[in-house]
This record gives sequence, structure tokens and C-alpha cells, in this order.
Amino acid sequence: MKPRNALRLDRYLGRRFVYPLHRSLYRMTGGLVGHRTPEGTVLLLTTTGRKTGERRTQPLLYLKNGDDFVVVASNGARDRHPAWYLNVQANPDVELRAGRARVKATASVASPDEKARLWPKLTDYYKGWAYYQTQTDREIPVVVLQPS
Repeated sequence: MKPRNALRLDRYLGRRFVYPLHRSLYRMTGGLVGHRTPEGTVLLLTTTGRKTGERRTQPLLYLKNGDDFVVVASNGARDRHPAWYLNVQANPDVELRAGRARVKATASVASPDEKARLWPKLTDYYKGWAYYQTQTDREIPVVVLQPS
């Protein structure tokens, strides 16, 4: 899907319909459906809400980097960070599901040097992230999920 169309999908249908359906299918099938998509591989990231303390789960495209999982806090190029990103800043202990694997991990925001190294790999993997960065003044963070 072209990045512009992915952005429209995210903004108009994503949160209301697409992401809840994706999350449900992923869980119901034990990761058999929803892990691989035309855009790339998707994990389910579960964080603890910084205000509510409730567990929240989001489907996110990811790139493997050694044993680590790398995700991008693009938030569909909105001018604010996604809630999951704010949650991992408050509590970096997360759980993820990548296909059939369930993993406890620690989230950390990539340093500027680490992001500079990872960003070309990420944007080669999914062109949308480069496009999203042109659509917002916010610096889009990269988050590394290191299995614990």
C-alpha cells in the first residue's frame, strides 16, 4: 500500500475498525493470522497505561535487529506521540507477541546515534515511515524492545 493511502487508512479507519479487528484475529489464531501483512511483520505490543495502570495492546510493524524488536512511534504522522510510546517511557517493562512467540521485553528509546543507524534499515523495510516524517514536525522516535 502506498504510504499516503496507509496514512488515510490509519486516520479514518485504523483505530475504530482495522486495529481492533487485527488485534482480535492475531490473538484468536495464536499469531497465525496477522503476523505477516503486505506492509511487513506485525507484533502485538502490550504496555501498562501510565495513567490508568491498565494493560493496552497495539499492533505495530516491526523489524528484527539481532534478538531485539524495533518499532517506530509514527502515530500515523500525527503531531503527538502515540499513547503506547508515552506508556513505555513511564514503564519500559512490556510484553510482545511476534507470531506464535510471546516475549517479555524492556523498551528503550533509541539514542540519536542508534536511530541514525537504524532509520535507513527501517525506511527500507517500510517506506511509509520516511513519508510520515515529512508529514509532521515531530521527531518520530524509534523504540528498541530487548527481550528480558
